[in-house]
Amino acid sequence: MQPQINTKVLMSGADFFDDTYAINAFMDSSRAVNRGKAIEEHFLLRVYLEQVGIEVLQTPAPAACQDGVYTANWAVVRGNKAVMASLPSIRQPEEATAEATLRDLGLTIYHVPGGLRFSGQGDALACGSLLFMNFGYRTDRAVHDFVAETLGYDVISLQTIPATDETGAPIINVVSGWPDSYFYDIDLALSILRAPHCSRLDLAQPCARSNLEHKNCTRGLIAWCPEAFMPESQSILRKLDSVDKIEVSLHEAMTAFACNLISTGSTVIMSKHAPLLRQAVEAQGLQVIAIDLPELSKGGGFIRCTTLTLD
Repeated sequence: MQPQINTKVLMSGADFFDDTYAINAFMDSSRAVNRGKAIEEHFLLRVYLEQVGIEVLQTPAPAACQDGVYTANWAVVRGNKAVMASLPSIRQPEEATAEATLRDLGLTIYHVPGGLRFSGQGDALACGSLLFMNFGYRTDRAVHDFVAETLGYDVISLQTIPATDETGAPIINVVSGWPDSYFYDIDLALSILRAPHCSRLDLAQPCARSNLEHKNCTRGLIAWCPEAFMPESQSILRKLDSVDKIEVSLHEAMTAFACNLISTGSTVIMSKHAPLLRQAVEAQGLQVIAIDLPELSKGGGFIRCTTLTLD
């Protein structure tokens, strides 16, 4: 039986959701947000998560924090340890709520070294013992080593492409003061669909499907958008042979938040506007629930962004 992933997640609320400031390349502060609809979308997402067997823990939305709904950015968790995020200054009021909530859940709290940026699970996606991490926008490369040592992951360091102006120069976000990207977090460019599983507990290395001795084992499965990554990172992912891969088009990644999904390992909740990815996911034997979050997506986040995995 395929092991389940994302069995328990933490969600906040859309009570203060807005787009007063455009903290990422997707946002347009001139577009009005219908907060009532955003709250409805957030509630329906929780219903879908619970319907597929995911346990949802809820915490009150941080007061007056427009991005507090995106709990994925609060930390990255493994076992009883949580490495807390270090967010852009305008989002730092969320950090106290995040830490208090995770402490109350019995987690041991760790902080990245002072002055370093870290976008939590938004920039750190686990696939078994592997952890895919981004750097350059919301997370510093030095944080990768800290997370690897603290949580015991084998980190794969990657970099997504920057947002650029008409001259090709990188754009600096006026709100965060940091370089901007349409893939500012890795969960906009890559997703975990299935974790690896081996029926032999003493297996030291990932098994190959061609090995008949391990015919009941499964490899990890990710979806990724090659064009969202810098050439060196594309090469790293193409050479990675311990997981299977689905390629996502740049169009679906940018216009439909295709990669920003959540999977249980057997069922995937994803964007209804990414038909090519849906077809590829279903071809792998996974069930799909396709939804839309038009109001919440005005904040530059989608399904994965609103959930922090706790298992």
